Amino acid sequence: MASSKATTTDWAAHGAQTLPASWPGVSSARDRAYEIAKRAVDVVGSLIALALFLPVMALAAVLVMLTSPGPVFFRQSRAGRYGKPFRMYKFRSMVESAEDDKELFRTFNELPTGPCFKIKHDPRVTWVGRHLRRSSIDELPQLLNVLLGDMSLVGPRPLPLDEVRYDTPDQILRMSVKPGLTCLWQISGRTEIPYEEWLALDVWYIRNRTFVLDLQIMLKTLPAILTGHGAY
Repeated sequence: MASSKATTTDWAAHGAQTLPASWPGVSSARDRAYEIAKRAVDVVGSLIALALFLPVMALAAVLVMLTSPGPVFFRQSRAGRYGKPFRMYKFRSMVESAEDDKELFRTFNELPTGPCFKIKHDPRVTWVGRHLRRSSIDELPQLLNVLLGDMSLVGPRPLPLDEVRYDTPDQILRMSVKPGLTCLWQISGRTEIPYEEWLALDVWYIRNRTFVLDLQIMLKTLPAILTGHGAY
């Protein structure tokens, strides 16, 4: 498996978006204690989840391998805390050439505002991939990213490097924490939510995050996944 560390090429590509001169910092001993404890929960939680979901992940890997040529895992550079790129893992849900064809499909983007790119009936998505996406099983390999420290169990979703913006204080604040496996956006409709509301949810979470809120989000994630609202 490839390293989670970003390459020089990743940093060069990320340079198209000028990083802020400074970032919002951890403001108190309570915040620092929260982050230390949060990391401990991430490590323990990701290990438990990997053990529980191992049979599901093994089945998903076999289905991807048998139904579509190409690698089982999709690895993409995403922006982590403070904009630092890292390799994010997913089960591959698209044809192998999907990234090469991305610009050809950009005019069909169904997110009318903001820099993010989604197509509801994306022809690049495989039959198995569509089911993996709707159930969010394709995201399970990101438990490895949580274990490695690139991500947290709860936090703003990590964006591809070309979708990151630092034009406003809210966009900068969003990038000042570790991205997460699940978040308020994930349990509130996902891609049915416009970019501005998505950003507002992430900012509200960052300003109000506590262990109780993290637990509430994690508990509400499973029903959100089962309904599949906004997942495509």
